[in-house]
Amino acid sequence: MNIHDRMIIFLVLALFLGATMEYGHGSKLLGIMLFGIALLAISRMTLKVTHRKTHAWYALIGIFIIFADIAYNVYNQSELGTLDTMTFLLGISLIASATKSEDLRSMGEFGVYVAITFIALFTLFYGTFEEFIHEFDHYAVLMPSMYLIQLIGISIDVIGTETVCLHAPGGDMMLTIGGPCSGLYSMFLLISVIVGYTATENIRDTRRVIALLSVTIVVAWIANLLRVSILYLTAYQYGNDAMMTVHTHLGWVIFVIVAWGLLLGLSKIEKMEKMEKAEKKEKMESKSE
Repeated sequence: MNIHDRMIIFLVLALFLGATMEYGHGSKLLGIMLFGIALLAISRMTLKVTHRKTHAWYALIGIFIIFADIAYNVYNQSELGTLDTMTFLLGISLIASATKSEDLRSMGEFGVYVAITFIALFTLFYGTFEEFIHEFDHYAVLMPSMYLIQLIGISIDVIGTETVCLHAPGGDMMLTIGGPCSGLYSMFLLISVIVGYTATENIRDTRRVIALLSVTIVVAWIANLLRVSILYLTAYQYGNDAMMTVHTHLGWVIFVIVAWGLLLGLSKIEKMEKMEKAEKKEKMESKSE
């Protein structure tokens, strides 16, 4: 798959994430528009037809997963969340994997790896290590972001494990830093992108991939501290309603920026790997002569 199609795959993933966040928590109109743009982006791919054997039952499983998730949310009258996004991505990716288009199948394979990795990480941490999540929210997010805000002269106090009191001009505000604000969702998703990319592109340089994973975790943490600090500033200057509006849009926008840089890093690793293989091949051919 060429770099043009890889970037489109990433764009579709980012738009799909943004659309779900907007539709569930922000502007439904903007969510529908982003879904439409994602479909338009898919149509711009240079699709190739392959004669490899396809598995129709992949599509059936995908359709079942999508309808099961929709039925669950309708029955419980719940809003769409990040886990729903990944569940939809898994279903759509399985459907794409059953097509005869080589590029759509590659996109489907990438999506399956991303979705399964995210769902596994989400289930493991939020289902098993709930106490760790609270500690992470407090020591890795709430405390550092509070110190950053205090450095610019804004008064803020910790009043709970995941709660702060922001002393704003319009009155004190209680803000909860937990759940999506922990930044773990974005971190899981970025890790999932790396897993999906390395698996579908057969990147074998484990050392470099692990190094990139480590950098990704640090970058995701820093990006989230920046996001939370911006939310503090918004609440301080413009109030809670403005902060909630920014909260809806800011997260997935920052994710797009960070993930784009991540994919560029992965592309460089892939190029370096190919260059090293080419050099080894040349040396072997020169020795045989």
